[in-house]
Amino acid sequence: MPLTQIFLGLGSNIEREKHLHAGLEALDSFLQGMTCSPVFESQPVGIKSGPFFNLVVTAFTDLPLMELDRRLKFIEADNGRYAPERKGLPLDIDVLLFGEQVGNFDGLILPRAEILKNAFVLWPLSLIAPERVHPGVNKTFEILWREQQIDQVLAPVSFEWRGQQLTP
Repeated sequence: MPLTQIFLGLGSNIEREKHLHAGLEALDSFLQGMTCSPVFESQPVGIKSGPFFNLVVTAFTDLPLMELDRRLKFIEADNGRYAPERKGLPLDIDVLLFGEQVGNFDGLILPRAEILKNAFVLWPLSLIAPERVHPGVNKTFEILWREQQIDQVLAPVSFEWRGQQLTP
């Protein structure tokens, strides 16, 4: 299968650095050419919890979409996402974009609606892929970020992975 460029959103509000590091290590073990956005702290959206650390990664994969999604669920599970006694969200990994695919794929809707609704997704996307065009609205992420009217406060946070500072 040819390589497909993907964009994934990662977030954690429990032992945030530990779980994001674990998620990045797991992703890097099977994705190619992974690049990370800066990391941002944001208030939770849709759940009552402590603040999140969020980032976006882009990479290439030869996996079909549903196999990629299955692997992401395993990574989340390995980090306690589905533990019965968990408090908060240890690790959340969402497929934001899978190539240029648009539509409903066995319940996975692409591009993910949160791109246009959440600053903690759109701002990192605009930094990591400013010229990339959102396949649903036909504007670049840079333009979408400039035009956004999302009422959320984000703060860049210092975050290092494999000796590299992700957030300058």
